[in-house]
Amino acid sequence: MNGRVFGRSKTMEDFPTEDEGVFYSKAEHYWKEVPPTVDGMLGGYGSISSIDISGSKKFLQKFLGEGKGKTRPGCALDCGAGIGRITKRLLLPLFRTVDLVDVTHEFLEKARSYLGEEGKRVENYFCCGLQDFQPQPERYDIIWIQWVIGHLTDDHLVEFLRRCRGALRPEGLIVIKDNVAYEGVVPDEVDSSVCRDLQILHRLVARAGLVIVHEEQQQNFPEEIYQVHTLALR
Repeated sequence: MNGRVFGRSKTMEDFPTEDEGVFYSKAEHYWKEVPPTVDGMLGGYGSISSIDISGSKKFLQKFLGEGKGKTRPGCALDCGAGIGRITKRLLLPLFRTVDLVDVTHEFLEKARSYLGEEGKRVENYFCCGLQDFQPQPERYDIIWIQWVIGHLTDDHLVEFLRRCRGALRPEGLIVIKDNVAYEGVVPDEVDSSVCRDLQILHRLVARAGLVIVHEEQQQNFPEEIYQVHTLALR
């Protein structure tokens, strides 16, 4: 994530298909140069980690429990997991087992030590870009996707969300938490990502055959960074 919020609004059509490979390879190169620390994962904003986790926990607890419509505390998937910041502080305290997926091998290696004793409940470390990742059908109660959808083209995001839908257990939930642009699509040439506005994100979610069951804006983040929204999907 980062604090660059200004730039010409674009659509993903401005990024030709033949540039997809460059779009992904530039992102992989960028993240290989990022230190495997919480501050590195948060683009220099490591100080907001506790606020972020607290807001995510309050959001998620609305859905956990017993009974109709409630999500069971079984297995969670952390997408774009990095060194496991979200796994360590949000998912492992709430779920019995967790899987991590990230494109950067060095981050996943760091996660094995960063997660400590509780990391024994991590079942899989998948080193893979989300555009290629194939989650196991009907495995997950929660699929948590945070600060990573900007690294996927529109079509690949839709396809990934469709695969995630098939990977949910009954009453399972997909959660997207990410930066939201004020209008259009704002590209970030530094880390080779884009930031979409809410209308575009809503449209892509609908294309994937998912429904937004709850949405909130994260509060108490620094004013200079993008607004961040959390969406629960089924």
